[in-house]
Amino acid sequence: MKRPLKKLLIANRGEIALRVIRSARLLGLKTVAVFSEADRASAHVAEADHARFIGPASPAESYLNIDAVMRAAIDSGADAIHPGYGFLSERPAFARAVEDAGLIFVGPSSAAMGAVGDKVAARRLAMGAGVPVVPGIETADAASVRTFAKKVGYPILVKASAGGGGRGMRVGEEASTLEAALESAAREAEAAFGDGRIFVEKYLGKPRHIEVQILGDSHGKIVALGERECSIQRRHQKLIEESPSVAVDEKLRAQICDAAIRLASAVGYQSAGTVEFLLQDGEFYLLEVNARLQVEHPVTEIRFGCDLVAEQLRIAAGEHVSDLGAPRGATIECRITAEDAEHGFRPAVGHLSYLHLPNAPGVRVDTFLTEGVEIGAYYDSLLAKVIAYGASREEARRRMLMALDDIAIVGINHSTAFLREVIASEHFARGELSTHFVDDHFTGWRPDAAIEKAALIAAALVAARALGNRESGSSNANGKIERRDQSPWSTLGGFQLWERR
Repeated sequence: MKRPLKKLLIANRGEIALRVIRSARLLGLKTVAVFSEADRASAHVAEADHARFIGPASPAESYLNIDAVMRAAIDSGADAIHPGYGFLSERPAFARAVEDAGLIFVGPSSAAMGAVGDKVAARRLAMGAGVPVVPGIETADAASVRTFAKKVGYPILVKASAGGGGRGMRVGEEASTLEAALESAAREAEAAFGDGRIFVEKYLGKPRHIEVQILGDSHGKIVALGERECSIQRRHQKLIEESPSVAVDEKLRAQICDAAIRLASAVGYQSAGTVEFLLQDGEFYLLEVNARLQVEHPVTEIRFGCDLVAEQLRIAAGEHVSDLGAPRGATIECRITAEDAEHGFRPAVGHLSYLHLPNAPGVRVDTFLTEGVEIGAYYDSLLAKVIAYGASREEARRRMLMALDDIAIVGINHSTAFLREVIASEHFARGELSTHFVDDHFTGWRPDAAIEKAALIAAALVAARALGNRESGSSNANGKIERRDQSPWSTLGGFQLWERR
């Protein structure tokens, strides 16, 4: 049944909030932004038709506060809520609250979300649907785990049943460290998700991370939009994504996509979602299902020439999934984060004093950044996503290199230089990827001299511009003009590129 949407509240912030606002506007919808105290001056607040304050900077008191978000939706007259990704996007309780209020949740039903969001439940669903899973056991009993480990061999992987992103995950290297791994994983899972349940799987040495984008509608149609490779990660967080994968041929692609559709069909999945797999030695296994839009969705949008957010909105209104064309070429995405890659990807904060982003054919940039913005410690470190397209993977790779060379972000430590070296590496160029890529090839990474010089030049440009905005001199007590030091370096104060060891 069709249910036209008129006003959409976006229960998120930053880049994804802007992304949703723009697709909503394309469909003629009014938009409502929500914002915390830290985001009063954020771009998504200015971009939306209306905005509602929902609380302090702390996510628990604002973007994760279901009551505050629901009040904002009802008070603003919104008839639908888009959760974006992160925050409340995979909380069945939030989807249920939206449904109970008579509003439209732009995503899967709370029942479907609950069914696939719990990893143990998803494993059972997968096995029932004939989808391969990594051998494992659904218990945290140490004796049972020891028996399992003896059967499949060490190491084994301990995982949280709820949540993801590497939290509540430990590797049991040998029998002597097994109980410590179980206890540590359970503690972290309880702290991160309020659910300390864990389970155990056989540890795959160096798999690839392959995921399938799906779209399902209320009419029973589910489609798979090819695969994305997301193997380059640090601490189980994705850094670079691409489509198609060099490791997936047409036969394997058909098998993986069919498995994703079978699993989604088993729960009557509606909206956009992602079914993630591990691929090793030609065999693939279910990793998890993300019941939401993914950060890396532009990779698929560009290859298929579609708008996944608009598809979500149409599906939520009761329409059919669009007839999408065949994929073309290759796409690569790099996540620019506020992190110090030289020092273990340490989170960075700061004031963005200068910004230059690439603007070239075949390059797309999704970001919320503007000069003067403050990057604090409350939220995710993602600053921008750079996506490069090419007729071939090599053309996309070369365009990405040029795009990363054209980025200047001054005032915040960021990961651009690290990503550029990964993209430029021979291993990446040859497609020799695994989830251990960073550990295998970039442990102890430091920026080279050319990168340091480029950063110094960017800093000098900022200083020179600041100098140009100041008066060139001032009068002293006798009325004479005193000349100020015109060197741009005099305006840098205690500026340093990065902390030295």
